Parts: sequence; C-alpha cells; structure tokens
Amino acid sequence: MITFFRSVKNYFSLVKFSHTVFAMPFALIGFSLAVSRDEYDFSIRLLLLIILCMIFARNAAMGFNRLADRRFDALNGRTKNREIPSGVIGIRSAAAFIIINAILFILTTAFINRLTLFLSPVALLIILGYSLTKRITALCHFILGLGLSLAPIGAYISLTGTFSILPLIYSFIVLTWVSGFDIIYALQDDEFDKSNQLHSLPSATGRKKALAISILVHIITFVMVLFAGIIGNGRYLFWSGAVIFTSLLLYQHRIVKHDDISKVTLAFSTTNGIASILFAVFVILDLFLRFR
Repeated sequence: MITFFRSVKNYFSLVKFSHTVFAMPFALIGFSLAVSRDEYDFSIRLLLLIILCMIFARNAAMGFNRLADRRFDALNGRTKNREIPSGVIGIRSAAAFIIINAILFILTTAFINRLTLFLSPVALLIILGYSLTKRITALCHFILGLGLSLAPIGAYISLTGTFSILPLIYSFIVLTWVSGFDIIYALQDDEFDKSNQLHSLPSATGRKKALAISILVHIITFVMVLFAGIIGNGRYLFWSGAVIFTSLLLYQHRIVKHDDISKVTLAFSTTNGIASILFAVFVILDLFLRFR
C-alpha cells in the first residue's frame, strides 16, 4: 500500500498536478457562462465530466512534455532530478501513462456530446504538440497559451454544443495570460536553451526584451478582461475580481527583473495560481447572483 501511494505521488509530481489551478478555474467559468443562460440547467454529471476531461488532458500533455524533454531535463541542473531523468518513473511507464490518459480524455468527451468528441483529437494535438514547438520556434509560449485557452470554450461547448463570443474572450484571456507568464518562467533557462538549440523568447531576444514582450502580452490580457466585463455586463463582483486579477499580473512584473530572477517561482506558480482562483470565484459569483 505504501508503494502504491508513493507511486501515485510520483505521477502527481511528474505532471505538477498543483498547476491545474491555472486552467481549471477558467473551465469552471466557461461552464458557469453556459449555466447562466436560460435554456441550460446546472448538471453535476456534466461538471464532473468536464473536470475529468481537464485532468486527463493535462496529465497526457504534461506527461508527454516530460517524456519528450527527458534528454534536456537530464542535462539541465534545474530539472535533472525530475522523475524521468532521475529514473523514478521509467520511459515505458511514462508512455503508458500518457496513452491511458489520452484515451480516457477522448472516451470522456464521448459522454458529453458529439462536438466535444469530434474536437478532442484536435485538442490533444495542440496540448501535446506544444512540447515539440520549443525545438522550432521562440513563439512556443503562445502554443502553451493556446492549449490552456481551450478550457473555457471547451467547458462551454460541453454544455451548449455551440460556440459563443463571451467564452471565446475568456479563452483569449487565458491564451495571453499564460503566454505572458510562461515567458517569465522561461527566463530561468535562457542560457541553457541557447546552448542546446532550444527556442524561447528569453533565449532569442534576451531577458530584458522578453520581459517587455511579456508585459505587452499581459496588457492585452487586461484589455480582454475589460471586454469580458463590458460584453458580459459584469457588475461589482466581476470588476472586483478583475481588479484583483490584473493587480496580480502587475505584481509579478514588479518582482521579476531582467537582472534578478530569484522570484520567478513566486511569480509563476503562487501569484498566477491565486489570480486564477480568485478571478474565477468573483466571476462565477457575479453570474450566479445576477441570474438566480
């Protein structure tokens, strides 16, 4: 039994399960946007299926990322102790984990509706393909953002079976927000990426310019949050959440400098995790109190 729990812990560590806080809250926003429409009712069944889809898809994506990058992780002092390069999880076990989660993701979408099932291979292609884009383009951060941006619109489609402008705006918020903070995260490996023919904006442009691009991308995030509030007729709870969310965006740029990246982990993980959760809570409460 102890061995089993240790194994589960290792796989949780492999996929950084705690980082689910980045996209999951926005999936719940997408679901809530659908429920707020008069023609759709709250469904615990669909909510649980959406959560399972998020977990399976992310497990497959992160597992593939770790498997694809195992050679580079072994060479990088920051990542050499990760589960695959350190031998805690074998290559075959990791591959099986990825395949199982990918299959479970597709099977789960089949229980939602036909459109989610048809789109599931496309979603997998995007979220798994991100890992390979680091080998060919410095714009890989935006592919990661695109992958996570599927959360709100995917959750919305799960309930409605249709596209709509407001959940698409939330998807664009996720795309720019994640892309911006992934650029910050990549500051840690700029020299390693250069020497190993890997691509990132910090390695391509230097830390100072990369941070400037990250700021610009997060300004776009701020503008999209404004659009979401205006188009969605957000009230005081929405705008309170928007202020908190954008303030935390600003905060991470204040604590990370091109000549001091000691607080990258605080900016990347803690700050953005809190921002996502609080923003979702305020947005969902705003929707609930207006339509119930």
